[in-house]
Amino acid sequence: MTRVGIHDISLATGQHVLDLDELAAFNGTDPAKYHVGLGLDQMSVLAPDEDVVTLAASAALPLIREHGTDGIRTLLVATESGVDESKSVGVWVHRLLGLPAGCRTVELKQACYSATAGLQAALGIVARNPGERVLLIATDVARYDLDSSAEPTQGAGAVAMLVSAEPGLLTIEPVTGVRTADVDDFWRPVDRSTALVDGRLSVSAYVDALTGAWDDFAERGGVPVEQIDRWCYHQPFTRMSVKAHQRLGRHVDAPLAAEDLDDASRYNRRLGNCYTASLYAGLASLLDHDDDLAGRRVALFSYGSGSVGELFTGVVEPGYRSAERALRHAKTLDERKPVDVGRYRELHRAAVHTSDVDIDIPVASGTPFRFAGVRGGARQYVAAEHLAE
Repeated sequence: MTRVGIHDISLATGQHVLDLDELAAFNGTDPAKYHVGLGLDQMSVLAPDEDVVTLAASAALPLIREHGTDGIRTLLVATESGVDESKSVGVWVHRLLGLPAGCRTVELKQACYSATAGLQAALGIVARNPGERVLLIATDVARYDLDSSAEPTQGAGAVAMLVSAEPGLLTIEPVTGVRTADVDDFWRPVDRSTALVDGRLSVSAYVDALTGAWDDFAERGGVPVEQIDRWCYHQPFTRMSVKAHQRLGRHVDAPLAAEDLDDASRYNRRLGNCYTASLYAGLASLLDHDDDLAGRRVALFSYGSGSVGELFTGVVEPGYRSAERALRHAKTLDERKPVDVGRYRELHRAAVHTSDVDIDIPVASGTPFRFAGVRGGARQYVAAEHLAE
């Protein structure tokens, strides 16, 4: 049987960063509420010429440079921060990356979960035709109202994955556990640019989805908890994943500890919430920081409010370690430009653009791709000059 899974992975984020110590000082909050209570240290903030399209293309660019475009006949982009109600984010990304014309492209949505739906679809496509590869990108910007309780959990990021036969990173195993329930824990109506959230309900809905997905996983013949070596979770804030992990331990009567998640939470503590990309930023962090993963089984839990949860497993391939990839991800985080609270609030207010007014967005970042403005109601995206040549 052909092995199918994630062959390579790449992370991108915004050009700016806000230290949560500054936000705490601004609003009179004890910083420990953020660092310990939420498990967050920073949040990524986008420059005016960045959005989910530019994040997605920037995340995928290293994969295209390393592996080329041959065999990529499907591009799947998962986001809950789409910029058009009809046109897929992926169509812009397809052009920016120079992907073949013979390529199906689609956008997926279900809160923070849809990248996992995309992964399952990609696995099926490759299993049917092992000569094909699928480029899967999760890209999102978490936006809440200024001065709201959810404000410190904002963030932004994208993770691109190349799904193939005989993968180099993670072979995905076939058994999955899933759970869907209609819950109003988090949502964003089409007439709003910021999300609405019931924080207490969101935590309980997350835990219910986890335990329900685990039970379905077990009933379908998934491996017992004792055979799982590492864990990755969706992390709207890292303490939620810790609480859920401990709750699952009680549910299955196993000693699951907070320390199990340390390596998988390093990037998320610095990114903030990046919705569909959150789980896979955790996977990238685990692969970059744990040097004893070859042959180990990793459980991944994906959650999207509203709600859908899925739990599945994968086995890490020998040779998964890449110093180049880890250094690239570290550089991505380390080279963000700090902003103070005043500038962050300006950027937050200016981030929404209507389609009925033409606008030029000046160069504000050094990213490979940028949002250049609106012309005739259509959003304009361009590559940096050295890429466009």
